[in-house]
Amino acid sequence: MEQIINSSTVKKFILPGVKQVIAVASGKGGVGKSTVAANLALALAAEGRRIGLLDADIYGPSQGLMMGVPAGTKPEVSNDLLQPIIAHGLQCMSMSFIASDRTPAVWRGPMASGALQQLLTQTDWQAVDVLVVDMPPGTGDIQLTMAQNVPLAGAVIVTTPQDIALLDARKGIEMFRKVEVPLLGVVENMSTHVCRECGHHEAIFGEGGGDAIAAEYGVRLLARLPLAMDIRLQADGGQPPLVADPNSDTSQLFGAMAREILMALDNNVDAGPVIQIMED
Repeated sequence: MEQIINSSTVKKFILPGVKQVIAVASGKGGVGKSTVAANLALALAAEGRRIGLLDADIYGPSQGLMMGVPAGTKPEVSNDLLQPIIAHGLQCMSMSFIASDRTPAVWRGPMASGALQQLLTQTDWQAVDVLVVDMPPGTGDIQLTMAQNVPLAGAVIVTTPQDIALLDARKGIEMFRKVEVPLLGVVENMSTHVCRECGHHEAIFGEGGGDAIAAEYGVRLLARLPLAMDIRLQADGGQPPLVADPNSDTSQLFGAMAREILMALDNNVDAGPVIQIMED
């Protein structure tokens, strides 16, 4: 991996119309990364910023469903550029808008990375303040393409409290550190299960994992999010918590997270407009 990451020539993508890009990533699947990305994007928009949401999970795109985009919706093409789909006030782009949800992306790594590059650079983003990228799980070709070829203003790592998820979260953190992408913080998802009947909280995946990994790397623990039935039902129904119930406790947690991230981005003098760079 060292040899791949430290490649001597890295061409940066051009993203006209985008000021800053942040990645929402995880070391493994099933930790709720896409749910976090969708609601974080909505929370950032609620703070008055123009937000884009890119579903970079080429193999398993889910943001179209979460954002309530009707099945079969295709982006218009103007001047050879894909026009983002507007959903809940966000500019959205996803492989699910290009290919059928019944068509599997049976691609090798370079093909998937190329597809991501097209979605990223051939979308007509319109004056986006922050582009939130929902990364695929893991640390493979697509993640390296994003980390190396896009000047990311920062990355958010999503994990659950259980030990096996924390092991994989460390791999994600280490990847971003090696390519010198700032870590904006850690989100501990599914911290506690909330019973719909009695409201009882139970830490079924363990406790303190998010705090431990945040302390280990000296970054913020941005939020502890519950494992709640309402969040799943709202996401599956295309009405995430920030849309379905903006005053809920979960929405307030995302709002606080968004404000922390914006503060970090606004104070980062190195996080500027995305430009074309060629390293020697």
